[in-house]
Amino acid sequence: MEPPEDQEGRTFVEVISEKYSPENFPYRRGPGMGVVVVPTAGPQGSPMKERLNLPSVLVLNSCGISRAGNQAGIAAFCAHVMELDLSHNKLQDWHEISKIVSNLPKLVFLNLSSNPLAGIALKPRCAEAFSRVRHLVLNNTQVSWDTVLLLTRETPELKELFLCLNEYSSVSASGVTCPTLRLLHITDNSLQDWAEVRKIGSMFPGLDTLVMANNNLASIQDSKDILQRFFPSLRSINLNNSGLNQWEDIEKLNFFPKLEEVRLQSIPLLQTYTNAERRSLMVAQLPSISLLNGSVVTDSEREDAERFFIRYYLDYPEEELPYRYHSLVTKYGKLEPLAEIDLRPRCRAQVEVHCEEKVEQLSIRLDQTVAELKKQLTTVVQLSTNSMRIYYIDKCSAFGPEEMKYNTRALHSYSIQDGDEILVVPKCK
Repeated sequence: MEPPEDQEGRTFVEVISEKYSPENFPYRRGPGMGVVVVPTAGPQGSPMKERLNLPSVLVLNSCGISRAGNQAGIAAFCAHVMELDLSHNKLQDWHEISKIVSNLPKLVFLNLSSNPLAGIALKPRCAEAFSRVRHLVLNNTQVSWDTVLLLTRETPELKELFLCLNEYSSVSASGVTCPTLRLLHITDNSLQDWAEVRKIGSMFPGLDTLVMANNNLASIQDSKDILQRFFPSLRSINLNNSGLNQWEDIEKLNFFPKLEEVRLQSIPLLQTYTNAERRSLMVAQLPSISLLNGSVVTDSEREDAERFFIRYYLDYPEEELPYRYHSLVTKYGKLEPLAEIDLRPRCRAQVEVHCEEKVEQLSIRLDQTVAELKKQLTTVVQLSTNSMRIYYIDKCSAFGPEEMKYNTRALHSYSIQDGDEILVVPKCK
């Protein structure tokens, strides 16, 4: 439904009245259980219909909403609503947003992404309306960090928070924690200093998953004690497209006491390695990680990676060896380099051609057939292909000559090696 061109935007009440009227939305469909609501008589001129077919999950993105509208109508129709998507609207007043939210007593998911909320102050009495929300999406709203702190203080059951594309270069510390938060998405911002990440850890001590892709974090500057204290529950971290460029930063990921999943793609440190080297070196450096870049690390892969790691650093001077190298040498010993074996099929062989008293060296292609070899031999032994029989003699075999009687058979199937013989016998006339 395309919103009409309206400089002031539309009300929430107008939009749900139009979108979910029996004419436009005749059945209860879509996610969540729906209800048919028949409100009591509303004010004269109210846009509310006699009945609306509202699901418990309302998707009202890009509808031009800028105001709440009649709160009695919201309360009458939306008391059962649990999830609300108001992204890409024109909401720029927290008071209007709070009017909507305060009349949705069962609301647990709220998406306000891409509403123009930059510089808009949130008053504490308005923030109280969000107390039941557990999943809050504020991507691309440019809400201030002070607003984020106020919202987290007023949402005692908040579990997931999305703050992507908000141009944060720093965050403000808070004396009040939000211990219930488990997931924080803060991708595509401008965080560069790990000190800002440390503040996040202090504010959200129960954090399980931290997604910080596309922030230019240059290094992980904290010690083992600090990382253990500020991130005691962190299980998953995403640092894709960050600025990490030292192996010491990767080693520090081992200091997060419960970390088991890591994403580290497109970082400067790994640009010079092949794909296989990147994964093997990372797996070897992170012994507690069970998921790397979305793929399970098996026991056999880990052992192969750790052995590769030892061999990779064999020729490095002592002062340049990573700490992990010494612990792996203790585990496996100092391994010898792997022998380089060329597994490519041989293309040619140098053989001796014997024909009566004549012996000649000849280089033959092994991808050709017996018939093609006979043609090659005609110039050597001065016999036509129909006038010769040829035999293969393996100099390392105890068996006698093997007649090469099948013209379509490929030479490589005989396993011909350099130094073997081809015996040419003229056919009796």
